[in-house]
Amino acid sequence: MADTSVISSQIITPRGPLLQKPEVLAPAGNLEKLKYAVRYGADAVYIGGQSLGLRANADNFSFEEMQEAAEFAHGYGSKVYVATNIIAHNEDLHQVDDFMRNLERVGIDAIIVADPALIERTKQAAPGLELHLSTQASTTNWQTVQFWKEEGLSRIVLAREVSLKEIREIKEHVDVEIEAFVHGAMCISYSGRCVLSNHFTARDSNRGGCSQSCRWKYDLFESMPKDDAGYGRIGKKSLPMFGENDDEFTMSSKDMCMLEYLPDMIRAGVDSFKIEGRMKSIHYVATVANQYRRAVDAFCADPDHYTTKPEWMEEIWKASHRSMTTGFFYGVPTGVDQLFDENEDIPQYDFAGLVTGYDPRSGIATIQQRNKFSIGDTVEFFGPKMERYGMVVSEMWNEKDEPITSAPHAMMTVKLRVDKPVSEHDMMRKGKK
Repeated sequence: MADTSVISSQIITPRGPLLQKPEVLAPAGNLEKLKYAVRYGADAVYIGGQSLGLRANADNFSFEEMQEAAEFAHGYGSKVYVATNIIAHNEDLHQVDDFMRNLERVGIDAIIVADPALIERTKQAAPGLELHLSTQASTTNWQTVQFWKEEGLSRIVLAREVSLKEIREIKEHVDVEIEAFVHGAMCISYSGRCVLSNHFTARDSNRGGCSQSCRWKYDLFESMPKDDAGYGRIGKKSLPMFGENDDEFTMSSKDMCMLEYLPDMIRAGVDSFKIEGRMKSIHYVATVANQYRRAVDAFCADPDHYTTKPEWMEEIWKASHRSMTTGFFYGVPTGVDQLFDENEDIPQYDFAGLVTGYDPRSGIATIQQRNKFSIGDTVEFFGPKMERYGMVVSEMWNEKDEPITSAPHAMMTVKLRVDKPVSEHDMMRKGKK
């Protein structure tokens, strides 16, 4: 076997550097999620501020929280990026200079930006901020990538409609970092440029107010010929691909998952693996980031003998609620890549609690409850440095050391006898019945 080792960000063999080790980039809707993303293996996290971003319904970060986030992440060797990816109107411009100066002041590593006006103003107001081009800019070819590199952007988040073949060609022509979405919910609109929400609810998708109109339920109608009296008739048209049910989803993509195709992504030259989900739970963020962390590390340690472990995908399924697709990476998606039926038979798991302490002498863990669990429930523990294991809850106590049979109250402290050692920040989940 060749002597293969991971040095810095490159995969090294005796013949020299082969491939760049990709970054695992995780979402963080608030400070707690950010800390768990970093603890569970993210090389970088992306967050939103309280303006100029596309997730108005996320908790988002104040500048004080951003500073704490940057200090925490940097302590682990990770980075923090801020999404400032709105398509700006005139009324948005007055706040840009001060906002960007504050990001630079609190230690943010880069911004994710789509609007040329924001790019130019950031270069003047906060020249220390690294600039990453958002997927909202719909970049699909190498000449456009070259243009943005010459404008001073160090990374391009490609349009989601770009194939692996096109990524390879881009990297052959332009020496710039490429970021691509590898996991999570995919917008049905071209690179997220949507006006459905504006039309139906007057909430601007491109300024952070998306109502996810594409995931609503729709019936399909067609105009029918006029009858003998001259009146038109409307009748429901059932398309064969929708099946025989009333829960049609005409514009809802399956979720992205490229974990099983990670070697293809790395060999194509993708520098950053982006996970979608700033509004998802810490259970989702931690689980998905950790599986991509494990996969990237395993591949880089021994590229020639890498295989995807089944347990990594099992973990992914426990954090996902939709079936999965590879999007545009291997060709244009077809009907099989869309969700036309709400009722998918996917095992569901609840995030039940966080481990806040463990006494090795007694084998008792202290848990902060996040969802109800009871004696007799089968639960699983998992963490960034442990392999998951399952057990049946047999003994529980409240914070006063009184025996209890269930933990029904949000955020309550519970003591639980566990079968194997656990550590602070490990998680507990249980299957839904």
